[in-house]
Amino acid sequence: MADEAPTFVFYRYQPSEAAAIIFVVVFAISTLIHIKVLIQKRTWYFIPFVVGCIFEAVGYVGRALSSPEYPNFTKNPYIIQSILLLLGPTLFAASIYMVLGRLVVLLEAESYSMIRPRWLTKFFVLGDVLSFFAQGGGGGMLTQAKSEDDVSRGENIIVGGLGIQILFFGFFIIVTMVFHRRVVARPTRNALALDTPWKKLLYVLYISSGLIMIRSVYRVAEYLLGSDGELQSKEVYLYCLDALPMLIVSLAYNWFHPSQVVSREKLRHISVTSLEVLG
Repeated sequence: MADEAPTFVFYRYQPSEAAAIIFVVVFAISTLIHIKVLIQKRTWYFIPFVVGCIFEAVGYVGRALSSPEYPNFTKNPYIIQSILLLLGPTLFAASIYMVLGRLVVLLEAESYSMIRPRWLTKFFVLGDVLSFFAQGGGGGMLTQAKSEDDVSRGENIIVGGLGIQILFFGFFIIVTMVFHRRVVARPTRNALALDTPWKKLLYVLYISSGLIMIRSVYRVAEYLLGSDGELQSKEVYLYCLDALPMLIVSLAYNWFHPSQVVSREKLRHISVTSLEVLG
């Protein structure tokens, strides 16, 4: 009938169970390593990142559960993977923002930051929170869609949330690059005296930021093209432009954890005035 509500299609292919299980296992291992370091080093600013890793692992559990259901998919596994894989990188970004703020303070290079350190983390995390709730709200609306208008509305809200993330992340990369150039050109006393590999940490920030940016652009294109578009019709794009980049981000911080540079012990050696900017 003409007034019959269209059926929302969860997947336009059979999700690969093997690929999903591989990513569940690797993300789970990476997450356990992060939790171990988090507790040992008390790097509480990295909690959002760890939660993001958990989101990724559980999200791929949802895809693994969906695979044997083909073609009669049920809603719950789809909701799990849809929401958690959408929001995981937003939590990664929150911790990455906090890492830069702490690095600026550690080097006592506040004057080199485009944004005062007191506001740097707050500014970017605010954008991250807005992006998180927009994507979460849009994703929730999408999974409950009962009409094409509902689907379109949900996708538009998600695109808006991803757009916020791209804008803030793009600006974050610029702020990081400007800070890096300034502190290398005119090193502070701490930049010269500290024996921590802070330059390596900046390069890890660049790599992770670039990968999250690639993933966010892909997600925007995915929703703009719609459920009938090329990107939502083939699973390979999800794994190449979302799953793999986010796994590399997680593993990169296993390889070089920020606590090697920014830790409670190292922050104790800087001035009280500098510590105040972290609240």
